[in-house]
Amino acid sequence: MQRRVFLASMLAVVVLGALVTRVIQNQYYYFAAYVILQYVVLATAWNILGGYTGYVNFGSAAFFALGAYTSVVLIKAAAAPLVVLVVAGGLVSGLLGLGIGYLTLRLRGVFFAIATLALAVVLQTMFINWEYVGGARGIYIIRPKTVPFFTSYVEFLFAVMVVLAVVAVTVAWWIENSRVGRGLAAIRDNEEAAECMGVPTLKLKLVATTVSGVLMGVAGAPFPYYVTYVEPSSAFNLDYAVNSLAMPMIGGTTTWAGPVLGAVLLGTAQQVATVTISSALNLLIVGIILVAFVILAPEGIIGLVRRVTKGKRG
Repeated sequence: MQRRVFLASMLAVVVLGALVTRVIQNQYYYFAAYVILQYVVLATAWNILGGYTGYVNFGSAAFFALGAYTSVVLIKAAAAPLVVLVVAGGLVSGLLGLGIGYLTLRLRGVFFAIATLALAVVLQTMFINWEYVGGARGIYIIRPKTVPFFTSYVEFLFAVMVVLAVVAVTVAWWIENSRVGRGLAAIRDNEEAAECMGVPTLKLKLVATTVSGVLMGVAGAPFPYYVTYVEPSSAFNLDYAVNSLAMPMIGGTTTWAGPVLGAVLLGTAQQVATVTISSALNLLIVGIILVAFVILAPEGIIGLVRRVTKGKRG
């Protein structure tokens, strides 16, 4: 019953997203909503490894940018359609997640976090020196002029990101409610005890890094068509690493709903600040809100609501 309700709600989100494109004409709303939905995917992907498993990943920007640059290569080489870009971006980033996971998941705590941060630096240096994708100066990408059933390509990108966000959340929900999720929770709580109980910790951690990498790459794949100009500093922007970590922590890391809630609330606040004040304040907003939640509600909004509800029942 619970599964049917969840799947029905996800289908309703997709239908609602399609209906929105027939009602709203202002193109800015699609640009802003695209960014928020993009962060839903990134935050959900980060939470699979950082929240469910307890391995903090500072390399989100690396997987996101790899998905974006995979698209750049395929657009330049074969003018590949968006669906191919999304699949390829997810596969390449997933393979990177699998490889990096195999090499680094024996590290724990701050050592693993530093390794993922170093990954982003190494990849950014590589793309800065790769002339085929524009190098340090960047590369322009021309969007298709028309797309069936949509009045603009921006509306189409918004609809695509709605579907990707629903897929990401569905994957996270399935993991949370499966044996895989229970195994990841055991690793998060006490990895040594989980190993003693026969939990295949390395295998489950590799699943988490691979799935997380796939979803981050999928989020980055449409990026070249969204910005139309890709350069290393924008693809590897610090915002992606900070937001993908902060949003689950603000919403709550132990459930699939936490990253979604955090991404919608914080992403909306950033978009409003961009329009009314300045985009330069985005990281300041994230920092202030994150510090406040770490002090006042370390388990995030979901955890705070559960604690208050439990207190009232008691």
